[in-house]
Amino acid sequence: MKIVVVGAGYVGLATACLLSQHHDVRVVDMVKEKVDKINMGISPFSDSEIEEYLQSHPGRVAATLDASSVYKEADYVIVATPTNYKPEIDYFDTSAVESVIKEVLSVKNDVCIVIKSTIPVGYTNQLRKRFPHARILFSPEFLREGNALKDNLYPSRIVVGATGGNELQEEADAFAKLLFEGAHKSDVPILIMSATEAEAVKLFANTYLALRVSFFNELDAYAEMQGLNSRKIIEGIGYDPRIGNYYNNPSFGYGGYCLPKDTRQLLANYKRNNVPNSIITAIVAANSIRKKFIAGRIMNKADGSYRKKIGCAVGDNRKKVIGIYRLVMKSGSDNFRESSIQGVMRTLDTLGGDILIYEPAISEDTFSGYRVVKNWDEFKQMSDVIVANRYSPELEEIADKLYTRDIYFRD
Repeated sequence: MKIVVVGAGYVGLATACLLSQHHDVRVVDMVKEKVDKINMGISPFSDSEIEEYLQSHPGRVAATLDASSVYKEADYVIVATPTNYKPEIDYFDTSAVESVIKEVLSVKNDVCIVIKSTIPVGYTNQLRKRFPHARILFSPEFLREGNALKDNLYPSRIVVGATGGNELQEEADAFAKLLFEGAHKSDVPILIMSATEAEAVKLFANTYLALRVSFFNELDAYAEMQGLNSRKIIEGIGYDPRIGNYYNNPSFGYGGYCLPKDTRQLLANYKRNNVPNSIITAIVAANSIRKKFIAGRIMNKADGSYRKKIGCAVGDNRKKVIGIYRLVMKSGSDNFRESSIQGVMRTLDTLGGDILIYEPAISEDTFSGYRVVKNWDEFKQMSDVIVANRYSPELEEIADKLYTRDIYFRD
């Protein structure tokens, strides 16, 4: 098969690597630097499996800026462009997806188009009405940043949604087999359903993950305020097989590119369809509450640490220096889009904290108006308290200054 993947982000490049094991794959992106890196066998972001695959299979995944030239020969075009949430419209911005589809159909109107971008529930049906002769499927991804290719090679399930007649159902079956063909496990559940149901699977799955994060964070807040051991409580409830000892490590909130925007999009779907709810609304609100709580606890520690440091009076008005250790959302990732620590930083700013950032992935001297300190020793010395969403061994030496809620030392 000749397959074109539009978008060289986590989803697009991981999908391209998966399918290129058996097929001719071309990646299209608008950013020349990304295209050049892929063609040199270099991943444009941190993902160990993608980096290894591109290095060990030179030329198997080729990238280009010239979309129309590769659309002409394509059997499948997979759309993996961003769909950012826009607060002003309370909905995803799907303009990039629509732009790709229009361009593809103008070049080759009988190609099968598979949307991998996360989209609102009901969106594929809307596209089918606008482009009634187009062959459009929706296949959600279930990938983690830093483990995108691994999660494609060892998928928990393969879901493909098709709305239309028997021909599109056959297309859905065929595309599911392409994904299964590249998997490195034989017991992958394959689920074929309507496109609208597949869209709902994606948003409800991520919202449930956000719910689980929020639950353990609120458990942790109660334990911290009451002087209890969060880990012992979590361990005690985790032995119930219905709960389980996984995805339960407290944090500063759910973040990253997917969970914040997907939960808000699902809530928007509820509102637009006048569906009553309380849990979905609470999940969205819980993340903001957690960040405010964390910021308050940090300022309390910073105030005490500062007075201990220089023996000042309780009424000292000097700004407390809050050192932020790393902005990345997950271990093994270099991406800090919508990382939870950034929401905490904004609240700390309003509370009068003087923010410093230590983030080796940033080459500039500032980030979002905050100073970036590149020397670790200087950063340690300047900070009254050091805040880490996720623990690292190098933090052991500043344990007296450290504020973290990471009890398992993992994501």
